[in-house]
Amino acid sequence: MTIFNHKITPNLWFDKHAREAGEFYVSAFGNGSKITNITTLRDTPSGDVDIVSFELAGQPFMAISAGPLFKFNPSVSFIVNFDSSRDKTARKNLDALWEKLSDGGTALMPLDKYPFSDRFGWVADKYGLSWQLILSNPADAERPFAGEERAFIAPFLMFVGKVCGKAEEAAHFYRSVFKNVKPGNVLRYGKGQEPDKEGTIMFSDFMLEGQWFAAMDSAHEHNFAFNEAISFIVRCDNQNEIDYYWEKLSAVAEAEQCGWLKDQYGLSWQIAPTAMDAMMSRGTPEQIDRVTQAFLPMKKYDIAKLEQAFKGERR
Repeated sequence: MTIFNHKITPNLWFDKHAREAGEFYVSAFGNGSKITNITTLRDTPSGDVDIVSFELAGQPFMAISAGPLFKFNPSVSFIVNFDSSRDKTARKNLDALWEKLSDGGTALMPLDKYPFSDRFGWVADKYGLSWQLILSNPADAERPFAGEERAFIAPFLMFVGKVCGKAEEAAHFYRSVFKNVKPGNVLRYGKGQEPDKEGTIMFSDFMLEGQWFAAMDSAHEHNFAFNEAISFIVRCDNQNEIDYYWEKLSAVAEAEQCGWLKDQYGLSWQIAPTAMDAMMSRGTPEQIDRVTQAFLPMKKYDIAKLEQAFKGERR
């Protein structure tokens, strides 16, 4: 399985189950999946907050337990691509993962044969997080994931409501903001697929900084939209990078807090310094507390102030 370089990491917001969920996903995916770090932030507005880092088959994730403010919904899911041309056990492995993820969960699209895949299912697991499991064949240009090898797991963005019809525009925008980008497949709705508009995106994928994303438009009636339950952490090596991504992505002033922002489509991002990873994973409890109290009032992160807090220097 190809392991891709990741500058962008999905972040999952839980009420209080980040550790438990991380362990569940690691067990479900297996194949070298592991918890890589757990840090507890103390005295935040949400009380003590666990931050859990883990990998699923090479794909890094972060999860946070920070109270019942946000709930997962299908506007952002994770598509798991089982490539039948490269793995003879792909269908068997797909079915096994489906069984684990659907235990205590809800099937949004039953595991079955569909026009776009011989084996596909969409499930919200017991924590409410949505997964799409698909059996692909890259030789079939009329189906998702045709052509070159893709990542095993990719975030999947569903553009609904006010942003329906903007999946293609968003993909172009994100590719203009990030580096190391690449377009992928584009499959469009045709005539007779109402309420979806002919020519809008039925499936597309694109790469940003080595991280594959997938996207679609859906004109059906949905009672959900992008929210902070799933955000994407962009790790920055210096203040110039933080300033750049903040300027390019932030479009909702009232959403700016603790390095979080919302873009023009409502998708949430965290623009975070790589230096803070080292501070939080290697620092003493006192150092972690000082850094926490330093970043809580910030909107955009200030690396110099974070480093001062870590060292215990007066500002």
